[in-house]
Amino acid sequence: MRVDHTPLGFIGLGVMGEPMCANLVRKSEHPVHVADLDPAPVARIAELGGQPHHSVAEVAQAAEIVFLSLPSIVQVEQVCLGPDGIVQAGGKVHTVVDMSTSDVARTRQLAETLLGHGILLIDAPVARMREAARLGTLMITVGATRQNYDKVLPYLSCMGSDVLLCGEIGCGQVVKIMNNMVVFMTVHALAEAITIGRRAGVDGTLLMDALSQGSADSFALRNPGKKALAAETFPEKAFPTEYAIKDISLALELARQGEVHAASATLTHDLLQRTRAAGYVKEYYPVMVKLIEQARG
Repeated sequence: MRVDHTPLGFIGLGVMGEPMCANLVRKSEHPVHVADLDPAPVARIAELGGQPHHSVAEVAQAAEIVFLSLPSIVQVEQVCLGPDGIVQAGGKVHTVVDMSTSDVARTRQLAETLLGHGILLIDAPVARMREAARLGTLMITVGATRQNYDKVLPYLSCMGSDVLLCGEIGCGQVVKIMNNMVVFMTVHALAEAITIGRRAGVDGTLLMDALSQGSADSFALRNPGKKALAAETFPEKAFPTEYAIKDISLALELARQGEVHAASATLTHDLLQRTRAAGYVKEYYPVMVKLIEQARG
């Protein structure tokens, strides 16, 4: 794939970011400069050939295109504009690709601010699960012009098998947020279905298997439905309740801005909040089923 030696940067080596970065290092054949608050994943990426650094500023001084995989727009803004961030570092970065799931309005505002410093922002959040991040088969929804999309497509293709141009800056975030909203709402429905089914005498695993063979089949049914709800397994090192609340809150904010009464999404948001209040903040978000199981009509 190599057509030049453009130095790349990657900041944020969490559950998704580390395997994404590993694929970028393995497949791009470009130097990849990396940083994270946790030195352990930085060391693991270095073993694959990545260039380890101790700070965002060091990455910004070495790279021209920097990819971000961070918890929210708060961290994205801090990395871009904060003390010792990309702008303040005064390096040679000309493009930032935000692969986090971020607030749409603040993403667009950040793009304007960075443009004033001569830096292009592209939003490219990812969908699908950790295994897809490891295999490089993520879906990546991109907000950019066609020209700018084409410039980063070779790098994004190292991490995703489906890289979709969704419109102007922020549109990648809109599509990703709607994707997550629909998944959370579907898991909510499955949690109700499995609870009703069990109380009526049907085994949960059998129910999920049966539904997957009918018109109710979906990615959510075959993954969180079977692997979490039916198995009654809600590990902490998966997509936690607090992350689900953040993403569905972003969806409801878009609904508010568009003057849409999103009743179903609001119900799922409320259930997730009650799940967090019950103490299930770090567990995989299908743990919401416990609140349904505890309720009595």
